[in-house]
Amino acid sequence: MSQGNLYILSAPSGAGKSSLISALLAKDTQNNMMVSISHTTRQPRPGEENGVHYYFVETAEFESLIEQGAFLEYAKVFGGNYYGTSLPAIEKNLAAGIDVFLDIDWQGAQQIREKVPSVKSIFILPPSLAELEHRLIGRGQDSAEVIAERMSKAMNEISHYDEYDYVIINDNFEQALSGLQGILRAEKLTLTYQQRENKALINELLAKSTAL
Repeated sequence: MSQGNLYILSAPSGAGKSSLISALLAKDTQNNMMVSISHTTRQPRPGEENGVHYYFVETAEFESLIEQGAFLEYAKVFGGNYYGTSLPAIEKNLAAGIDVFLDIDWQGAQQIREKVPSVKSIFILPPSLAELEHRLIGRGQDSAEVIAERMSKAMNEISHYDEYDYVIINDNFEQALSGLQGILRAEKLTLTYQQRENKALINELLAKSTAL
């Protein structure tokens, strides 16, 4: 069975990362892709379901999982809530041939690169700060104060773009989606991937070429 690839996807709020991921998964007719579901100690928001949006757990359970080494990465964020990525769940899905996407920020990405050097990372950039602010305002969900805070955080997030393997500028959505799909196709054509997935064929070809 093929081994799935692990990807990190990061972007400032409003860059369109969630929409790109949703569109990518919608085109996955063979169910070979998924977004990792994080654990969190915060309370569910209206419409959120356990095991769909997050795994909602108590703080004591989360800290127990930390002691067991069950997280690929985790963090305690503002407000005192934990968020973490389950290592056993990632390994299980990759072994089943499923490409797994981690929707995390640059800090989580740094943790994961240290533990999984083979992970590939993708950063989504907006076409401009003005357009990013326009998108945030267009949501109609946040106050001017919250939007200003999001913009400040976005500029900090963007400053880490050069830590990633790939960068996509989401100016035209369809082009950005095509670029994301192109990255996934290219990763399955790398020497390392082909040597792993087609080892028997390559060995056979090499053996026959040596015999000639």
